[in-house]
Amino acid sequence: MKKETGNYGKNAIKDLLNFSVINIDKPSGPTSFQVSNYVCKSFKLSKTSHMGTLDPLVSGVLPLTLGRACRLSSYLMHKDKEYVGIMRVHSEIPIKELEEKIKSFIGKIMQLPPVRSSVKREEREREIKSFKILEIKGKDFLFKTEVQAGTYIRKLIHDLGEQIGGAHMLELRRTKAGLFKEESAITLYEFDSLVAELKKGNEEPLRKIVIPAEKVIKEILPSYEISSNNLKKIFTGKPLMKSDFILKIPKEELFSVFIKERFIGIYKKVEEGNIAARAEFVFN
Repeated sequence: MKKETGNYGKNAIKDLLNFSVINIDKPSGPTSFQVSNYVCKSFKLSKTSHMGTLDPLVSGVLPLTLGRACRLSSYLMHKDKEYVGIMRVHSEIPIKELEEKIKSFIGKIMQLPPVRSSVKREEREREIKSFKILEIKGKDFLFKTEVQAGTYIRKLIHDLGEQIGGAHMLELRRTKAGLFKEESAITLYEFDSLVAELKKGNEEPLRKIVIPAEKVIKEILPSYEISSNNLKKIFTGKPLMKSDFILKIPKEELFSVFIKERFIGIYKKVEEGNIAARAEFVFN
């Protein structure tokens, strides 16, 4: 997503920060949790959450949900990821032969998480959307790959290496995570500068970087408008009736609901007579 998100100046900065997303360019070294915690303390929020762990030595795109937006992480994080890295092969191999071996990894594969991973170690199906060699220097190959969320790139390189006499990853950087791209990510140095400006009373630089959660929601889920007639009951968990929708009843299983530009919540379609949907998350 682009940094320029419009001026939500009518929102108090505290309210904006409590329901938004910020795209951090994580440096090599700290863990994803440490970066998330650093942003949390800097903004004096009760909670922040990262959307997709990066290993300490891996740099790049690390979107963080802020405040109440953390409740939306499960809807935002399971998106395709893109990486650029350097693979070192252990034996000389012609580029055409390597590319042929790579083709066997394109598409759906079974992958066993690394021993040190935080998930249960059992084979899982993952999809490799693309894997391209960009540059070659001796035994080092610069590559770019787009993969399904949850794919371990280091393990991918290791498994490829088993077919070509060995290979390991030297460097890795995430350049895209779902909607969030490298071009719009800010470094921690830039982040510190924004926080310093905020302490001086200058909110504008931060407003240009922080993305309101409702803006992100509109880009990842279909959105529908409802009337404001039953708003008080809706905020207490009332299911949406077919008559609540202004233009049309949603066909999608999962969707977002707005009253004009005001975000109301995320709903799941049901088939229960006049009841059209039940709440997954209500922003009251």
